[in-house]
Order: sequence, then structure tokens, then C-alpha cells
Amino acid sequence: MKKNNRVGLCASAVLMACSSACHSAYANMAEMMAPQNRAPIGVMGAHMHNQGEWMMSYRFMHMDMSGMLRGDQEISAEDVATQIANPYANPPMSPPTVRVVPEKMTSQMHMIGLMYSPSDDLTLMAMLNYLDKSMDLTTFSGGMGDTQLGSFTTQSSGLTDSSIGGLYRLFSGDTHHLHVNVNWLVPIGDIEASDDVLTPMNMRMPMRLPYGMQLGTGSHQLQAGLTYAGKVDNMSWGAQGLYTSVINDNDEDYRWGDSAQLSTWYGYRLSKKLSASLRLTYRHQQDIDGFDALIMAPVTTANPNNYGFERIDLGLGINTVISHGHRAALEWELPLYEDVNGVQMAMDSMLTLGYQYMF
Repeated sequence: MKKNNRVGLCASAVLMACSSACHSAYANMAEMMAPQNRAPIGVMGAHMHNQGEWMMSYRFMHMDMSGMLRGDQEISAEDVATQIANPYANPPMSPPTVRVVPEKMTSQMHMIGLMYSPSDDLTLMAMLNYLDKSMDLTTFSGGMGDTQLGSFTTQSSGLTDSSIGGLYRLFSGDTHHLHVNVNWLVPIGDIEASDDVLTPMNMRMPMRLPYGMQLGTGSHQLQAGLTYAGKVDNMSWGAQGLYTSVINDNDEDYRWGDSAQLSTWYGYRLSKKLSASLRLTYRHQQDIDGFDALIMAPVTTANPNNYGFERIDLGLGINTVISHGHRAALEWELPLYEDVNGVQMAMDSMLTLGYQYMF
């Protein structure tokens, strides 16, 4: 009987320990999935996981651009066509001013992510991205004047540059958390996409698309930064700074400029399964260094100096916990301030929808 009692006590102790561990793991996951404890869905790499946890995610990002800016001032399509110099001018084959002007652009990205934590201090992550772009343009007739010849649309779609990286925990407590972000951006997107265009001489011909319509950068990039998050009661807040450095020229002898991004956000729990967020984001992108010899058309987007910008965006978000381990969220971003290099299209808005499953 004594032996049986000892066996029973040991079994009970094991069951209690397992129950306690499962309860603790469940509580940790429940705390992580609390709606106010997550950054807005548009922030990447904002949270870590406990040892052994996995997370799968899907994000859909839709971006709209329209109209033209010169610096931080609006400029009409007619003024672009008559005032903005064509850097590839070679009359009569190529006119002295830009004769093809972008009117509207939409970009849709599908992002599939996977995260795994081999330890409490390290979370590994990978993301595969698919991009679909469309741009509407107006062609002005001949080599001068503001007579519109017609409009056309160019498109490109396929896999775009994706990433592999990790997050390393520096500090984590009941209220504050800090970790390092490191990502390698893998250049798998096409940089030789082409489509038919309408020329000022009223001819339709296939051409290599300008830089902004290509699917990738063609260059390896290293991204590094810090993410801070805090929470108390029904409130959460955080900040993230990231710098992306382009490592090499691509096969067409150019490289996109380095970029920096700084975000800060605040979240508040509205109900057991719903929270709202407010985010401010500063973005800075340098211009393109070098050029592709096959991208030399009389259009603003063919000039490498017409890339790069400074922008401040306001993001409004909603985050909801569907059920245990399942999260859905959206964020809508609008520009508060924008200053571009040269002449570029203006940002209208960006919408991010996301779903995450943690297990």
C-alpha cells in the first residue's frame, strides 16, 4: 500500500506540474493575444514569442497614389509635360521635356509570414511576398505643348523581394519590452519587367518599365533596428526604428537608396476582443544611384533622381481576437506631410489587412 501511495503521489505531482505548465503557456498566449497588446498590423517584427511557439500570418497591403508633386507642392500634368526637363533629350528622337506623365498607381502586396522561437530570447522569422502593380499614364502629343494624345496602362506582377531574419530580446518585464530586429532582404523580384507604352509619336511599343514599376530591387539589403513595447491595464504603446542599407549594385548597374523608418503607436482596449490604435510613422528614402541603360524614356519615373522622399503618415487601426490563437486586424494610413525628390506621384493612402494564427 505504501508503494502504491508513493506511485499515486508521484503521478499526481506530474499531472499537477503538467497542468500548471499548460495553464502558464495558455496564460502567456492569452496575454500576447489580448487585443491591446499587439502593435498595429502594419508594423513588422513588433513582437516576440516564447520558446517553442509558432505563428503563421497573412497580410494584404493596398496602396493608392495619384497626382504629381514637385518637392512638397502639387504640379499639374500639363506643367510636368511643358516644364520638367527630359534628362534623356535627344531631339528629334527624344523630346526636351517629359511627355509621358503618371496619373494614378495602385499596388497590392500579399505577404505570407512564419515565425518560430527556439528560445525565449530569440524569434526567427521569414516572409514571402507577391506584388501586383498597375499605373495609368497620359501621353502628350509630339515634342512640345500640352495637347494630350491619349492614355494607357502598364502592369507588372510576380514575386517581390522577401526577407529572412530574427528578433533578439534585450529586456522583457511586466510593463516594458525591448528587442533587436535584424533582416536580410532577398532580391528575388524581377527588375526586367516590360509592357506596351504609348509614345508621343502615337506609336505603341514594348519597353522596359521604369524603376517604380519593377517588382524588386535586384540588390541584397540588410535591415536592422530596435523595437520597444509597453503595456499597462487596457493601454499599450510602442516605438520602432529601422534602417535598411543596400549592400550592392544590381545586375543593371544601379541600386535603390538606403531607407529609414520610425514608428510610434498607442493602443487602447475597447472590449474583451477589440482594440483601436493610433500610429505616426516617419519614412525617409534616398534616391536611386546609377541607372538602367534600357530605362531612358521621356517619363518622370524613368529618371533616377525622381526617387526618394520624406513622409509622415498617420495610421488608424483596429485589432480583434477572433478566438484563442487567432487574430485579425486592419490599419489605414494617410500622409500628413510629403516632400519628394524631383517630381513624383503623391501618396493617397495605404490599407493593411492581416490575419495571424499562433500555436
